Amino acid sequence: MIKVCKFGGTSMADGITMRRVAKIVESDPSRRYVVVSAPGKRFSGDSKITDLLYETDRCVRETGKCGEEFEKVRERFRAIVRELGLDFDVETLLRETKEEIEREKSTEFTASRGEYLSGRLMAELLGIPFLDAREYVKFDEGGRLLEKRTFSLLASALKNNERAVLAGFYGADEQGKVRTFSRGGSDISGAVLARAAGADLYENWTDVSGFLACDPRVVDNPAPIRALSYRELRELSYMGANVLHSESIFPVREANIPIRIKNTFRPDDEGTEILPSSEYRFGEKIVTGIAGKKDFTVVFVEKSLMNQEIGFARKILTVLERHAVSFEHMPTGIDTMSFVIDSNELREGVLEAVLREIEEAVHPDQMRVFDDVALIAVVGHGMSRNVGTSARLFQAIARAGVNVRMIDQGSSELNIIVGVDNENYERTLRAVYEAFFPSET
Repeated sequence: MIKVCKFGGTSMADGITMRRVAKIVESDPSRRYVVVSAPGKRFSGDSKITDLLYETDRCVRETGKCGEEFEKVRERFRAIVRELGLDFDVETLLRETKEEIEREKSTEFTASRGEYLSGRLMAELLGIPFLDAREYVKFDEGGRLLEKRTFSLLASALKNNERAVLAGFYGADEQGKVRTFSRGGSDISGAVLARAAGADLYENWTDVSGFLACDPRVVDNPAPIRALSYRELRELSYMGANVLHSESIFPVREANIPIRIKNTFRPDDEGTEILPSSEYRFGEKIVTGIAGKKDFTVVFVEKSLMNQEIGFARKILTVLERHAVSFEHMPTGIDTMSFVIDSNELREGVLEAVLREIEEAVHPDQMRVFDDVALIAVVGHGMSRNVGTSARLFQAIARAGVNVRMIDQGSSELNIIVGVDNENYERTLRAVYEAFFPSET
């Protein structure tokens, strides 16, 4: 059996936690390949190494030198080496890293050095080879992962290494320029390595014992989710359940590799297993989980006989594309169409320009904009097999005295999404949770 283990920033925060990681890896011989993040916060008010490196990049761009933020990075890694008691020349490694950062003057290169340094130390601690991701994880010039090339390079490397550590979060394009995934992208690196290794299981170790059925910052002691499907994970992660990067399922999904979320600080906890649909067994729960996000803008467009106008939606989508604005959902009626957009994408005059160009493109009868909208997603395969799920949802919202601004349900019946005012978000989330998880409240 082959397991690939990815450890997040809290698991790599200092020498004590890194020793904990080493103990977990060494306790199971099937844990052969390890992916690591940059060190995270050690305590409240502390800084993540990646944040310090972004500040270092800003200083390099302004002055040509790394500045005091890199000195903080240097001291963190010195302290880790001291805590681990490693006989390792970290000073030379840090000096070379500093020189490379000042020479490269690249934001992505600088940001990647936390994972690089973390990986070097973990490989030293475990006594196994280190794989520099820039040699094996390949991107195209647009920053998209070259999957076939990456899988091939990694598979060849793993044939020669029965155990290894890979630095997460970054790779390189074919010209050797370091490229990074989005923040949290070490989860994707772990999934890529699991796919290349033909792993039987991808373990993602973090500081929580898996997914919860709702946000614990809003709902007290929400129920744990013991198992869910890839599709349910994608929906919940996108809507704010941030235990795992939402894109990390794609490399393992095609190979039907299950994922298990585990807690580094409570390794005996069961955690959450994420399974291919072919292996997923529906439980008694109608709803698997509930998640949400605030701060959306809804652009509502109305025009009589819209359905008979060829290319109507395309014209509006072309306007959004021209301004590099992506939409989250697009509920429609016979003469209406709405576009749900993250409000951050419409700042600094973008909304006004988009509205003006939509007016010119399709000449609607009217347009309206609704700001400060929160979306709440109710997710679960069980909804398609149970009559009255929607009624139960909307009765709960009505009892909470909340007006629904928008409804969107996919044909798969995997989720129902409702839009409410930002100010009603927490109240709605609690009401919906209580409706579907009454025994856990």
